[in-house]
Amino acid sequence: MLSDIEIARQCKMREIDEVAKDLSLAATEVEPYGRYKAKVNVGKLSQERQGKVVLVTAVSPTPAGEGKTTTSVGLADALALRGKKAMLCLREPSMGPVFGMKGGAAGGGYAQVVPMEDINLNFTGDFAAIALAHNLLAAMIDNHLHHGNELRLDARQIWWKRVVDMNDRALRQISVGLGGPLNGFVREDGFDIVAASEIMAIVCLASDLADLRSRLGKIVVGLDLDKNPVTCEQIGAAGAMAVILKDVLGPNLVQTLEGNPAFVHGGPFANIAHGCSTLTATHAAQKLADIVVTEAGFGADLGAEKFFDIKCRAGQIQPTAVVCVATIRSIKYNAGVARPDLDQPNIEAVQAGAVNLLRHVENLQEVFGQQVLVALNRFAADTDEEIAALRELVPVPVVVSTHFANGGEGALELADAVLEMLEAPTPELRHAYELTDSYEQKALDLAKRVYRASEVTWSPGAKRRLGIIAAAGYENLPICVAKNQYSFSADPKALGAPSGHTLHIREVRLSAGAGFIVLVAGDMMTMPGLPKQPAALGMEVDADGNIIGLS
Repeated sequence: MLSDIEIARQCKMREIDEVAKDLSLAATEVEPYGRYKAKVNVGKLSQERQGKVVLVTAVSPTPAGEGKTTTSVGLADALALRGKKAMLCLREPSMGPVFGMKGGAAGGGYAQVVPMEDINLNFTGDFAAIALAHNLLAAMIDNHLHHGNELRLDARQIWWKRVVDMNDRALRQISVGLGGPLNGFVREDGFDIVAASEIMAIVCLASDLADLRSRLGKIVVGLDLDKNPVTCEQIGAAGAMAVILKDVLGPNLVQTLEGNPAFVHGGPFANIAHGCSTLTATHAAQKLADIVVTEAGFGADLGAEKFFDIKCRAGQIQPTAVVCVATIRSIKYNAGVARPDLDQPNIEAVQAGAVNLLRHVENLQEVFGQQVLVALNRFAADTDEEIAALRELVPVPVVVSTHFANGGEGALELADAVLEMLEAPTPELRHAYELTDSYEQKALDLAKRVYRASEVTWSPGAKRRLGIIAAAGYENLPICVAKNQYSFSADPKALGAPSGHTLHIREVRLSAGAGFIVLVAGDMMTMPGLPKQPAALGMEVDADGNIIGLS
């Protein structure tokens, strides 16, 4: 069996200008980055947004894998086979997971976006530019302190950390300014991964360059000695940051293995950020295609919730259909079956573990008002009896898909089911909480309605920060919960569909430029660590420059 990278290398890619022509893009609207990738100048697109949006989400992720990205790719390819003008919108991979435990994020098998190696590594430089803009602001904050601190910034209340696109637990808490007066003021600092940067969220939620520049200026970097917010605009960094980011705002155009167009743009994680690709990509795709297939990270309690409550609000998006991805393996895992035994037929485990899928489907329908179907990503060991048992339990269509092995052809039944849903009127999107409520009430509504928690508790530090944020006038923003992805609760070991648990908010962060506040729940970290056996251990490059071990 060929590996993902071997399959990708066998692909005869189309020149990117051919892909652009299929979208009726003019030469002035496309900036090539080599032969197989390009940036699209969204400012020159004059069409109205007409494309219907299909969101692909999933059950709670497990070590068995669900295949949300492969399903998104396979669905887009299958829609093209049905003669539909479809556009795929995915996020860019972070090098933290690429070299850590997750691997790449370009899909897999015969449902991939290419050039796979470029996408998983440096791509068009978006992550590097976001990190540079973020760290420029950090450097200018320390420079301001060093040169007199005219704004009376409180060095004990600087909220702006630094970032790097790598898992590195040793950087979570550090000290800077060591070595004497010439090196600035000694203070505590820390690093987040780039995917958790507010700059990443701003790039993903900005509608155009002017909006980007405005959002950068609104970033709150900390407090002055009177506990008033100090902004990026006051530090004087926003203009230079916009200069660094001006080209990042254009969506990255690539293609699937079957030569169909895809935007791969933006890279926030859904467990520590809002987990969706950029608004510029989604809006451009709606102008260029009749159907837009987009993905939200991790399970529906994370990525889909933030898609509905943050991205759709910011971009005035009304999705028409939702595809919830599941596998028989992941369902059995949620019943407590050990990973080595997941390929053994076990109807009882399917019946027991289906509670996780049922909870996600119920939330998508009852909380957010969406029409939903389940895409069952079939593995070779799945039995017909197990699939039949699942179908008996699930109140929405369950469509078996084999896109990983068969590409678009393996997702034709899924495409047909989605097209049937698209014939229905677009449902009115509902939200998990009201923006005008207090942050305490928003968190409680979200925790009870989506996570099925009984209460929300707050650390003293989180409550203090919440009071400062509200007093400063930041009262009606959405919330972005940073929570482990494996469970509806803050306990990653609580599988299935737990209820009645407590959601504890350990930390609160204001992302005024992005337009939300982050509630850090439980033990969640915004700088991941590498596993004992990171994927980097298996990577190499040969004498001809070929990459080995990338997945």
